[in-house]
Amino acid sequence: MRVVAVLAAMIIASGITSNSGNIYVSATGGNDKADGSIGHPLQTVGEALKRAREWRRLKAPEASEDIRIILDGGIYRQTSPLFLRPEDSGTETSATIICAPEGTDAVISGGVEVKGWTRGCDDPRISPELRDKIWVADAPLDGNRLVETRQLYVDGAKAQRASQFAPGVMERMVDFNTSDRTITVPDPKTDLSKAGQLEMFVHQRWAIAILRVKDIREDGKGNVIVSFHDPESKLEFDHPWPQPVIDGERGNSSYFFANALELLDEPGEWYQDYPSGRIYYYPESETDMNDREVVIPLLETLVTVDGSRERPVSNIRFENVGFEHASWLRPSREGHVTLQGGFRLLDAYKLQIPGLPEKAELENQAWIARPEAAVTVCHADGIDFTDCNFRHLGATGLDYITAVSNSKVEGCLFEDIGGTAIQMGTFPDGGFETHVPYIPAVGSDICRDITVKSNVIRNATNEDWGCVGIGAGYVRDVEIADNEVSDLNYSGICVGWGWTPLESGMCNNRITGNHVHHFAGQLYDAGGIYTLSNQPGSVITGNRIDNLIDAPYATNNRAFYIYFDEATDGYTVTGNQCPDPEFGYNRPGPKLIVGDNGPDVKLNLNLPKK
Repeated sequence: MRVVAVLAAMIIASGITSNSGNIYVSATGGNDKADGSIGHPLQTVGEALKRAREWRRLKAPEASEDIRIILDGGIYRQTSPLFLRPEDSGTETSATIICAPEGTDAVISGGVEVKGWTRGCDDPRISPELRDKIWVADAPLDGNRLVETRQLYVDGAKAQRASQFAPGVMERMVDFNTSDRTITVPDPKTDLSKAGQLEMFVHQRWAIAILRVKDIREDGKGNVIVSFHDPESKLEFDHPWPQPVIDGERGNSSYFFANALELLDEPGEWYQDYPSGRIYYYPESETDMNDREVVIPLLETLVTVDGSRERPVSNIRFENVGFEHASWLRPSREGHVTLQGGFRLLDAYKLQIPGLPEKAELENQAWIARPEAAVTVCHADGIDFTDCNFRHLGATGLDYITAVSNSKVEGCLFEDIGGTAIQMGTFPDGGFETHVPYIPAVGSDICRDITVKSNVIRNATNEDWGCVGIGAGYVRDVEIADNEVSDLNYSGICVGWGWTPLESGMCNNRITGNHVHHFAGQLYDAGGIYTLSNQPGSVITGNRIDNLIDAPYATNNRAFYIYFDEATDGYTVTGNQCPDPEFGYNRPGPKLIVGDNGPDVKLNLNLPKK
């Protein structure tokens, strides 16, 4: 009963109203056959949602006011995504609220623990002097299948996959050959010819590619020639933008090898073997791995809010809830070649005869797919996240995908995110060529009236360097205000898509009062604030942008505090503080107005404290 007493005390202290519409949940002391009262809590969030759904269906008295699903502190492990549907919708006077009392740490997790570690192994792929230092465990099972992973967390910190170099260190390639689809690089000095799961991570201007190695052979000149599996091999060598650079102003593009047991040679590194699933870890200290918490993610998506155009989901709020341990597996299965912003290519090639009806000078075409995300929202209205924590997520953190309106993300922390922290709006995918302006047949399909305010975003883009802190595609009436965005490998806040001067519905977007710093850590063609295409009535004002990093492996120094990329128009840009106002311009439109910006601008930012 101690769990119940503690939960009751926290609820009283936090000011959560006691009413008949409360459903209580405890991961450690609950039972899904209980009644969900404070004295007899449920165990899972899914069961609590079902109870609330039934109250609404039956028009029970409990649904006359807000229905609160109140989570006790603890980890709520999911074996499948939480699915919120139109039947879970609240109303303006009776929202569905999933919350935890202030001071508690309630986490919706897609992770599973790795147990049963043994010290030492005799695998010949590991050098003899290290074999006694390596700990080994079998991957846990999900049903009757081994869990595969690209992420591993030890005592709450992400571990480094076995890699050729220390984190962030790369080497310059020798040649990039599009005719025979190979990359030539210096001999790695480690025999990787039998490393069946080896990957090559390639730096290419404003994006990265993760390529599964098919063959690696010596060329007799101190180099090795590397070829790759399809589909990524075809994509990598056929698509013109972006490709690696040879003989750039700062030298050739760079790379590193990863994901081979032969490369497991530094404390803090790990590797998962295939098909055995066995996990190898080289700890930083002599502690027993069985005394440490080791977690790998089971799910790519933790929560999905999914309505339809005819029946949207509405009036659902998440308050003071954590979301942790979502995976990102697709590169292990088909590689990862991107166009921009983490959007992977489905097909792309150079046009022999340029031109589309919408863009006469276009010399390439590309079709893309949206990145995976831990929390997704589609066809919804009034889906809010307040004071929530998003941590240890392999791809996108939170994604408002399509037809989302009147929603807000406020006071949240996004930390250790593999891709983009917060993403919203249409980035036309599937069969929609990405340079064709997106003008929805149904106007409400465009995401609109979304507020992203007073959030802290740090250490995002740490798996796909080409992602961003906050990314918005085709959106309108969006406010991005008073956020702190930092420690990124590419751009900070990005709004717009399409590379088009045509009007497409993007308009009235406001980027105000943010602090963007320590960005462009690895890639270039970046902006602390970055815009694309025509967005009438939009504003960039009152932001502080500083600490632009001189990316060590960029092949030129093209990065800006504010970057108006192709066809940016319709913005008024004034009162932004930055070390210098020499912004980037790529064919801007005639209605882009840039006023006074620079080091002399005085600001009094209202930033969150986290």
